[in-house]
Amino acid sequence: MPGKNNPSLKDPELYEELRDDGASKQKAARISNAAANKGRSAVGRKGGKAGDYDDWTVPQLKAKAKEIGLTGYSAKKKSELISALRNS
Repeated sequence: MPGKNNPSLKDPELYEELRDDGASKQKAARISNAAANKGRSAVGRKGGKAGDYDDWTVPQLKAKAKEIGLTGYSAKKKSELISALRNS
């Protein structure tokens, strides 16, 4: 279990749980560390400010992908962009 050996992870058990559910390493680390710092219930309430990606235009989705550092987004369809943003 790589999460157990990583000293930068604050909640390795949650990290492994998220990885088993299919979250990327970066996303699992971000969520597990936030949960350790603020409490799991506080992290669960976080969010909901960006709106639904389905309501965004393709240029808006591409701008968001660029902002968060995704690559290969320029040739993606709207549904592919939404999937990439949700899983980043």
